[in-house]
Amino acid sequence: MLGKRFNRLAIGPVAGVMLMAAAACGGDGGGTTASEAPTGGASSEAPKSALKVGLAFDVGGRGDKSFNDAAYTGLEKAKTDLQADIKELSPSADGSNRGDLLRQLADAGYNPIIGVGFAYAEDIKKAATEYPEIQFAVVDSASNAPNVTGLLFAEEQGSYLAGVAAATKSESGHLGFVGGVESDLIKKFEAGFVAGVKSVKADAKIDIKYLTPDGDFSGFKAPDKGKVAAEKMYQDGADIVYHASGDSGLGVFQAAAAAKKKAIGVDSDQRQTVKETDLQSVIMTSMLKRVDVGVFEFIKSFQGGAKGGSNVTYDLKVDGVGLSTTGGEIDDIKDKLDAAKKDIVDGKITVPAKP
Repeated sequence: MLGKRFNRLAIGPVAGVMLMAAAACGGDGGGTTASEAPTGGASSEAPKSALKVGLAFDVGGRGDKSFNDAAYTGLEKAKTDLQADIKELSPSADGSNRGDLLRQLADAGYNPIIGVGFAYAEDIKKAATEYPEIQFAVVDSASNAPNVTGLLFAEEQGSYLAGVAAATKSESGHLGFVGGVESDLIKKFEAGFVAGVKSVKADAKIDIKYLTPDGDFSGFKAPDKGKVAAEKMYQDGADIVYHASGDSGLGVFQAAAAAKKKAIGVDSDQRQTVKETDLQSVIMTSMLKRVDVGVFEFIKSFQGGAKGGSNVTYDLKVDGVGLSTTGGEIDDIKDKLDAAKKDIVDGKITVPAKP
């Protein structure tokens, strides 16, 4: 059920299921959902004092109040619960030094090492070859390397629920979507959102704007561009805008506040993570992508002896994605959202992953 478990970034009742999924990473490179993954036997447990975990952020780094911060929540939990020695690094503005960050962590003795974001895919592939004794994980990218685990998410499913909420709450029937980078990953958010909106209001108008083209990751760290894009949507009649743009979402919230309209956050419960009190109230809900769970459970399974070579998908069935309820603005439509979620989990609704 959608509910209070999503009110904050907490490793809640999904943790046991996620551990089973992560412990199954010693496969043949094939993919699985977290709910389908079998339990795996743990080999000799590494001494907790020897657990050194390195994490390389995506563009925007720690403090983006979104994707990277969600990953850090999982890393921080590993420090607290598993007594891990942790190290975090952030890339340059253009992300050109991602590979260097991975090598710095490897040379410093960190194992496992996590790359946050699909842009790390090629760099982790190379690093995994150079450091075969180290286990890697990459968020948002599949892998078949023997020492790499892909941590994947059903963003389209969570975004579908965001679309249902937006269309139900909209008074104008006019909505907006701001994507940070026009990549296949962010298009999953768009596709799910549009499908969710159309399931409620088939004739709804949806404005769509990407801040940068595929390959230009500055779109995840451009609040000014996010603000301009959302301002245009609000001026044209949209009353709710959903963003999947990392740190650029701050600009979307600023535009919503100025227009006295609503916005939907992404990845983290942004009504809690955004510090500006005047912006918190415009965030109707956030599409939660439980990167925190994925990161923590990967680390925990590594400590238990699991190896890479497979991919785990965190979907609605295991609450790997969902909606936040902070502020209570979607409490009155909970039954409708629960019904939509059940139909997706039961297979009655297949959410498109491409626009």
